This record gives sequence, C-alpha cells and structure tokens, in this order.
Amino acid sequence: GEALEVNQEVNCVTDFIHGCEDQLQKLKKQKEKGLLYGIPISIKDHINCKGHVSSGGMVKYLGQVKEEDSVIVQVLKHQGGIPFVKTNIPQSMINYDCSNPIFGQTLNPLNPQKSPGGSSGGEGALIAGGGSILGIGSDVAGSIRLPSSFCGLCGLKPTGNRISKQGVVSPLIGMQSVTGMLGPMARDVDSLALCMKALLCQEMFQLDPTVPPIPFNEQVRLRGTPM
Repeated sequence: GEALEVNQEVNCVTDFIHGCEDQLQKLKKQKEKGLLYGIPISIKDHINCKGHVSSGGMVKYLGQVKEEDSVIVQVLKHQGGIPFVKTNIPQSMINYDCSNPIFGQTLNPLNPQKSPGGSSGGEGALIAGGGSILGIGSDVAGSIRLPSSFCGLCGLKPTGNRISKQGVVSPLIGMQSVTGMLGPMARDVDSLALCMKALLCQEMFQLDPTVPPIPFNEQVRLRGTPM
C-alpha cells in the first residue's frame, strides 16, 4: 500500500511482482528462518524476476519475459526476503537521472522538482518515500551512490564480483575496465550489512561458482566503526 502511494507521487515502480503472498505462506512453513525473513525487498528493473520483463528502460527488451529469477533474487528468497516490486531506471541505465520513454520520469520524494539521481533512481525514490525498507540497486559509476546521496539514504557498491550478476540485463557488454556491481540500498548502514551478510551465503556460491566463496566478515565491519 505504501509503495502504491509513493508511486503515485513520484512514479518509481515499474511492476508489482506477483506471487508475494504465496511466497510468504511458503516461508511460514519453513523450519529455517532466513536472515531476511519476511522483509519485502524492492528490485531494480534490470534484475531478472521470473515472469517479468527486465526493460533497462529500452523498448527492445519489452517483449522478453524472463523465465527464471536472477541468482540474487533466488538468494534473497532463500534468505526469507520477499521481492515485491521492480523499480524505475533511466533509458539504458547509463545516466544520472531516472527517466525513460516507457515509464517516464521518476521524481525525488524530498523535492518533486528534483531528480532522485540514477540509475537506481526508482530505488532511491521508493525507499526515501517510505515505500520500501530495503532495495537492490546496481552501480558502475555511481548508480547506487548517486541516488543514495540525492535521496538521503545509505547505499553500498560492493567490491567487483562479490555478488553474482547472473540473470541481470546490461546494455554494456564486454566492459572490463570498471566493474558494475549489484548492491543494497536502505535507510541505515545496519540494513546494508544485514543484506550483505544474507547474500554472501552458500546458496549464492553454489548457484554461481564464479563468485569467490568468501562469507561476510563481521569483524572487519565492526573494526571500521568509530567508538
């Protein structure tokens, strides 16, 4: 409901992910409760979700309904998270704004005269507007960091190849010089840390053997905290 209200004001959601209710029922029956148990999670448009389009803001991708979840979405579900919406991006995603010919312009909920930043602008707008508490964005040259900054949020671009990018639509094929990365966006650093801890699990390392199987290191994180 919150997400709908925010979307009406700032146009940040591109699709609602069906099957959320079913997934919640399935989770309740599981003995093991994952680290993200019951948390609704918003997903940037170009990250594949089964039965949905990953448009990248481009008309040419509109006919391609994805047949399976990306690895990151599979892992989020494995950890009890509930992906519930897909969020807007700029056309081709290489942009600091958040507008495309399919879904139009996303506005900044803190000031509708301003941009939420890009390219994870739909995520920034939705979380800042109170429609989501945790989202997955992506960042090559600032696409998590810019909307986080513009919308007053916390965001993390993890080290290259730390998280699987299998099942993610990208208009940039073969660019090796700067690594694009998926990463969490939220209102506080603890939420980012919890999300990273949940993602860096056996499930991900098994689903994508190209990801180095290094679990989350709580000590390193805590060492970086000022006393």
